[in-house]
Order: sequence, then structure tokens, then C-alpha cells
Amino acid sequence: MTIEWGWFPDHAGELARLTADHLATAVPAVLFGLLIALPLAVLAHRVRPLRGFVLGASNILYTIPSLAFFVLLLPVTGLTRTTAITGLTAYTLVVLVRNTVEGLDAVPARAREASKAMGTSPLRTLLTVELPLALPVIMAGVRVATVMSISLVSVASYIGYGGLGQLFTDGFQRNFPTPVIAGVALTLLLALVADAVLVTVQWLCTPWLRGTSRPHGTSRLRGAFRPHRTSRPHSLDPQKRA
Repeated sequence: MTIEWGWFPDHAGELARLTADHLATAVPAVLFGLLIALPLAVLAHRVRPLRGFVLGASNILYTIPSLAFFVLLLPVTGLTRTTAITGLTAYTLVVLVRNTVEGLDAVPARAREASKAMGTSPLRTLLTVELPLALPVIMAGVRVATVMSISLVSVASYIGYGGLGQLFTDGFQRNFPTPVIAGVALTLLLALVADAVLVTVQWLCTPWLRGTSRPHGTSRLRGAFRPHRTSRPHSLDPQKRA
């Protein structure tokens, strides 16, 4: 397999355009998925009988093949970017709903009870106590959903909105591997950069978790507050009193 390195600078503008088009499809899908998943997860968490239905419905959506899903949406949304975003949004729900439910389940009951004892309303408790404490688990789901969405955008090339996936189609049709390699490399780079951005966002939004994984720092702090042994006061020395 021969790579024509001169092809990359000659098509730099096209690569930039396809990368931007890829993000324009993947990012809204994750955002819309999060907006839908949050109320569904809260409902499944608060109303236990609905938990199985909500989680099961999201799992069923994920079992539909992506290409078939896009075909089913075509009579409704047509050959538009909306079709691609709608299909990808549905696929993110299986991860986002489950992780949000698990994150809310992991919130300590005493934190809710303390908020209730202070007279905080259930909505404010959700926004100021439960969701912040569940944020690490929720962000783990967002990271998985983002990487998954970036990888699945390529399938939407079937309807003309596949972003970097168009490089795969072009390379396969012409038996020219260079565009395929470029598409794979840029898709992988997008996934890595997006994951790094989300890790940074989580770090900024959870200041109370910083430094918890540094036991050596903890030992230094403990040493700093450990009382030092001092000699007894002269007034308590029996020889001095004598």
C-alpha cells in the first residue's frame, strides 16, 4: 500500500472543510442527546417503576443498525443534516441515560437529607447537590458518547453528511488508499482532542476532586499538622522546683 504524501498539502482545504463538517454533525448530536437524557434519567431515578422502561427503550434504539436508522428517517427528515444528527442523537442516549441514572444513584442519601433539612426545594437539590455530585459519572458517559458519535458520523456519508467519511467512500471507489488513511487519522485525532477537552471541562467543574489521587501530598499535609514533641516547661521540672 503506497501513500502519496503530496496529496495531503494539495487537499488541505478540503480536509479542513470535511473536518468542520464532521464536527458540525457529531457535536450537536451529543448536546441534544444530553438534553434528552438528563430529564429521562431523572425520571427513571425518581420513579423506580419507569427505570426499566426508560433504559430498555434506549437499548432498543441502539440495536437498530445505523444505516437502517438513517433510511427509516429519510421519509421524515429527507437528505439533510437533521437526519444524521437525529440518528446519532438516538445512539448517544443508551450511554448518557444509563450513566446519568448510575451517577444519581451514587449520590449519598445523607447529602439529599441534609439539603432537605435546610429547606431546599427538590429542583434546587437536584441542580445544586445531586447533579454536581453525579457529574464525574455523567461526564464519563459524555466522553464515551462523544467518541462514539465522532466514529459513527462516517456512516452518514450514505446521505451526504458523513464528514470525513466521504474520504473513505472516495478512496474505496477509486482504489486509492491515501484519502482513507487521511480520514482514519483525522477521525482518531478528533476523538482524542474531544476527549481531552471533556477531561479538562470535568477537571474545571469538579474542583473538590482535585488532588485526591496524590497520597504523598496528603502525607506531607498530615506531617505539617502533626504536633511536635517539646521539652517540658521549667516550672514542671521537679529538679528546677527544688
